[in-house]
Amino acid sequence: IASLVMYLFAEFDDAANLLAANPDATTISIDEPVEIPKTQHGRLQEPGREEDDELLGTDDSDKTELLAGQKKSAPFWTFEYYQTFFDVDTYQVLDRIKGSVFPVPGKNFVRLYIRSNPDLYGPFWICATLVFTIAVSGNLSNFFIHLGKPTYHYVPEFRKVSIAATTIYAYAWLVPLALWGFLMWRNSKVMNIVSYSFLEIVCVYGYSLFIYIPTAILWIIPQKVVRWVLVMFSLCLSGSVLVMTFWPAVRDDNRRIAVATVGTIVLLHALLAVGCLAYFFDAPEVDFPAPIIPAHNGTTVITKSH
Repeated sequence: IASLVMYLFAEFDDAANLLAANPDATTISIDEPVEIPKTQHGRLQEPGREEDDELLGTDDSDKTELLAGQKKSAPFWTFEYYQTFFDVDTYQVLDRIKGSVFPVPGKNFVRLYIRSNPDLYGPFWICATLVFTIAVSGNLSNFFIHLGKPTYHYVPEFRKVSIAATTIYAYAWLVPLALWGFLMWRNSKVMNIVSYSFLEIVCVYGYSLFIYIPTAILWIIPQKVVRWVLVMFSLCLSGSVLVMTFWPAVRDDNRRIAVATVGTIVLLHALLAVGCLAYFFDAPEVDFPAPIIPAHNGTTVITKSH
């Protein structure tokens, strides 16, 4: 036993001398587990497809979704269930608004801003603000166009608020619902199609409408050329956000179906912008009722005006 102890001390002394001579030497402990290198994916990543792979989901994302599904969620009839849709701070909303106004080519809006925490707070208030902006700006535009005419009497048209609200909220909810159903149907037919949730699609459409708020204010300018230039500029910005978001979702599908889907998205978006401009700001002028001027002899004289 004494000789064994002396041998162990000698080995320890030799190791200490070697470590002192070479401090950068690597030491291995028997208690440390041996790391096994992770296997790489068998296929090569195509350029520009990394974002789509993340949207499609990998093994890690599947595990994350599985763990997220184990979390307890409140029932849908409780206030806590809907509170999660509005759990967003001011900085996130402003960042998403900035991303919708200044789209980055080749970047997916959902991946950059929405997927981490989709919300309904921004889309709801953007639509509400746009409704009142269009209604008020339309009334002011009509007032400035006919200002100075002796037969014109300004009467606020409150019905424009309800018409604008019906149009904008129907577009911001029904179109995403139809698009979500179509993508789900195509996802069951074709493999490797990027999938979006209904909440993510509503979020994209809601934030894409923000650019029309300052545009509607500038539509008060009584110049048709300026108005149409503004609407085309806003349509290009907001439409590019939709195209860059939903093109990856359909480009692996049949070429005709993919082009038709994106074309329909842009067409509906253009119809909303052009329809709002034509109805609320470029409505045809109507003849105002001529005032009735009583004559001194008891008869009435009707003056004709346009």
